Amino acid sequence: MVDMIEQLEERHYAKLRYDDELSSQHLDNYINSLDSGRMFFTAADLAEFERYRTVMDDDLHKGRLDAGFNIFNRFQQRLEQRLENVVDTLPSAVATMDFDVEEDYLLDGKERPWAADQAELDDRWRRHLKNQVLSLRMADKPQEEIAETLEKRYNNQLKRVKQYNNQDVFQIYANALTELYDPHTNYLSPRRSENFNINMSLSLEGIGAVLQLEDEYTKVVRLVPAGPADKQGELQPSDRIVGVAQGEDGEFEDVIGWRLDEVVELIRGPKGSTVRLQVMASKAAKTGERKVVTIVRNKVKLEEQSAQKKVLEVPNGDKVMKVGVIDIPAFYIDFDAMRRGEKDYKSTTRDVRKLLDELQNEDHVDGVVIDLRNNGGGSLQEANELTGLFIEYGPTVQIRHSSRRVWRDGKRLRGPYYEGPMVVLINRLSASASEIFAGAIQDYQRGIIVGDRSFGKGTVQTLIPLPEGQLKLTESKFYRISGDSTQHRGVVPDVTFPALYDHEEIGESALDHALNWDKINPVRHRRYQDIDDLVPEVTRLFQERSLHNPDFVFLEDQVELAEASREIKSLPLNESARRALVDQQDEKALAIENKRRAALGEELLTSLDEEEEVTEDLAEEDTGNVENSSAAQGEEQLATAEDEAAEDHDVLLTEAGNILVDALLLQERRFAAHTPNPPKEQVD
Repeated sequence: MVDMIEQLEERHYAKLRYDDELSSQHLDNYINSLDSGRMFFTAADLAEFERYRTVMDDDLHKGRLDAGFNIFNRFQQRLEQRLENVVDTLPSAVATMDFDVEEDYLLDGKERPWAADQAELDDRWRRHLKNQVLSLRMADKPQEEIAETLEKRYNNQLKRVKQYNNQDVFQIYANALTELYDPHTNYLSPRRSENFNINMSLSLEGIGAVLQLEDEYTKVVRLVPAGPADKQGELQPSDRIVGVAQGEDGEFEDVIGWRLDEVVELIRGPKGSTVRLQVMASKAAKTGERKVVTIVRNKVKLEEQSAQKKVLEVPNGDKVMKVGVIDIPAFYIDFDAMRRGEKDYKSTTRDVRKLLDELQNEDHVDGVVIDLRNNGGGSLQEANELTGLFIEYGPTVQIRHSSRRVWRDGKRLRGPYYEGPMVVLINRLSASASEIFAGAIQDYQRGIIVGDRSFGKGTVQTLIPLPEGQLKLTESKFYRISGDSTQHRGVVPDVTFPALYDHEEIGESALDHALNWDKINPVRHRRYQDIDDLVPEVTRLFQERSLHNPDFVFLEDQVELAEASREIKSLPLNESARRALVDQQDEKALAIENKRRAALGEELLTSLDEEEEVTEDLAEEDTGNVENSSAAQGEEQLATAEDEAAEDHDVLLTEAGNILVDALLLQERRFAAHTPNPPKEQVD
């Protein structure tokens, strides 16, 4: 622990000293990390722990861990007692639950005060169990199986609690401190160090999803572009995985309360095998509705993450403008092939350069949209190189070390570049290298940035070996050439689209103790256009158009419905009231869908289930009409058709194309207005 504290104090960007003030925060964070829902400790326990508030720093500097283990031992005692009691009384407790009583269940346990005594904790657990039972009833779980399901869940949790060892306790205690520096600084125990690339391993052979533990749930952070989950299309960021089953008909294993690495082990598996996930979608997490997502495990191939192009045709009066789209799912580079000296190694910049040439010389496009939605970053080198395709020369990013030394990277030599109009499309899942590229294009006034505010991860981590395990530590921050950090705030678009992802759930600003946004000195740089002068008129045209676009109105209505759902702070434990709440949500969603259908002249639905039935009927019909092909080929053709249909209805991409055309026409008009008329020829 002494070594870890020395590294934190000397090398972390925040330059925090582990003193009495930080010791006090460490105590609170440690207690909350153990009992975030305030279901085990009482106010008396908290009063007893107060004696550690300003001594933990002194003890840890001497290598003493008494406070951490004493508090954990109390927690483990309370936890084991509670779980044993729950398991012993569960069948009778479920049998006597009255779902006609008017009472509710607070969703966010952090909003509760610490319980005054055990009686108050008993009531919290009664409501907690009642909410779980009601959620299973709402998910159509047979009544006779509910107690058995919960009994198995709590027996599994009890088994895991009894397996905690000193290494596990130290990791929780240490991370309660490291998280105070910033959310990306973590202690990795020897066991976790071996499994450090858990997300990468999962993405390369598994379902292609980055997961994290949140309270007792396994939460989806993001999907790996072109991975199995991304292609399947149902799993979404912020979804919670509550059950895992193997194969097409394996029994679901309830994973609520499991450790992250144990859940990952269940989800992992050989290429070509099937895993089924029981998921509480982020939109339905508060009502407890579940769905089953079936995914065939596979490896993510580099070529499937490659940049791809397409051409949008944008009507403009009697003419049709052609807009090239380059979709970049990640900033990739085949480092091994590059080191071997292979001339044709794959990289983002190489692929995009080729696509740009094709779009200009073969497709004859009028401008280009760079689509960085869901691009979580990757190679910093590629972010710099890619920016160099759109500017003549100059810096791309500034990197400030914890030593406060700043260095710059970018295009050092003057060279040819794409000079045509461009738009960059981002969303909340555009992070890291994506933000460096988008920020540079915005600072150079090279193109218009459209979409949602980006993720806001502007920090760089390094791995430091310790006598036992490793420390992942934030050592540097990214800054734009304007001097603005990309940290926390992200890249703010010139033209803002509806936020499809909840900023309180996803993004750097949603993380506790995230480093602040700040500024350093700007770098002198060229401004290629006066984008700021175009933005007001382009925004006006966009807003005017979106008012009459059924798909865009539908999108905004969905966002508004999601925001209203987020305002729900507690759930009724009266079954009629709970079902009414779910029905109300479904009715609103149906009304939004039918509003879109009416505007498009399509047949209205009587229920959301009807839409699913229509989709299934079409799927069966399309698969059945594939002549001389196997069922697998039919499914592949159907999937391709569905992908094409989804692309056709990508209202945000279409709108990005419209904005590019608007900007191009505005520039042409202004240029023409400021060009003097040539003198007329005189005829004698």
